[in-house]
Amino acid sequence: MTTGHAHRMYEDLVREAVDAPVDGWDFSWFEGRATEERPPWGYARSMAERLAHAFAALDIQTGGGEVLAAAPALPPLTVATEGWPPNVTKATALLHPRGAAVVASPEDAPLPFADASFDLVTSRHPVRTYWHEIARVLRPGGIYFSQQVGPASAFEVVEYFLGPQPEEVRTARAPERARADAQAAGLEVVDLRETRLRMEFHDIGAVVHFLRKVIWMVPDFTVERYEPQLRSLHERIGTEGPFVAHSTRFLIEARKR
Repeated sequence: MTTGHAHRMYEDLVREAVDAPVDGWDFSWFEGRATEERPPWGYARSMAERLAHAFAALDIQTGGGEVLAAAPALPPLTVATEGWPPNVTKATALLHPRGAAVVASPEDAPLPFADASFDLVTSRHPVRTYWHEIARVLRPGGIYFSQQVGPASAFEVVEYFLGPQPEEVRTARAPERARADAQAAGLEVVDLRETRLRMEFHDIGAVVHFLRKVIWMVPDFTVERYEPQLRSLHERIGTEGPFVAHSTRFLIEARKR
């Protein structure tokens, strides 16, 4: 491969990734360009089973509503919250035809619902879990069911761009910390499982799109700011094959006493 051709390939891949929309929580753009193993517990299926037996359900930080909308049956009262305006629009289009309400609510604000409003609260990959708010809106005996990002997830990517991270950053989002926080809020943890999953990025466009979509990985990411690292990684993928990282996930289910 000539230097000029490699340069054009880099430019083309990055341009594709920058032009691709990042709203919603749809990862179909990565088809053929990146892969990630799926957790063994099947969150969407398990969530759908719980929804089928609930009367009033709340999905927090629903993204574009894709996971909730995939459930075959929704409770008579189903509400979703989302803080990012493009996702609110997408979730509304998906969920309103299913009879579910979408409420625009900042992620760090108190939940805009009365105490004991829901018998099921769900959330897939929340940026942060506000345990006391969840406990407040759950009815006694109600369930919180969530799949979350675990500690040091995809840190091969993070540390490639940001360098070695402090131990407190690497161990943040630990499942046992979630257990302690849930218990402090008055919830009983009835299930807690963790897994580590292989990720592969097959071209530099996949890395760029990932960092544009999952913005908390490298919070100040722009192509211009990290161009030297991106070009170097592009060459590395070309000679060594996919860039391999590992994500961590944990499943937590807690019941209000």
